[in-house]
Amino acid sequence: MPVLRIPTPLRAYTSGQSEVNVSGASIAEALTDLTAQYPAIKPHLFNEGGDLRPFVNLFVGEKNIRDLQGVDTPINEGDRVMLIPSIAGG
Repeated sequence: MPVLRIPTPLRAYTSGQSEVNVSGASIAEALTDLTAQYPAIKPHLFNEGGDLRPFVNLFVGEKNIRDLQGVDTPINEGDRVMLIPSIAGG
């Protein structure tokens, strides 16, 4: 199964898990599985229209999915997907 790495600020929504095994052949399917396992994380990743929020960045290995095929980016068994929210400061 692909592994989705959860950043510290979002672990409260995954029962403290830093990594979650997800199923799916694409990022979209993996996110569907993640939100089925942990429904409380969904509004932190998706807007009301069901689109991935602009500040949510997902990487397969070291490649940002926005530079690949977006949520349609294929993933394979054993891939590590990192979820990294943008952080603003000032």
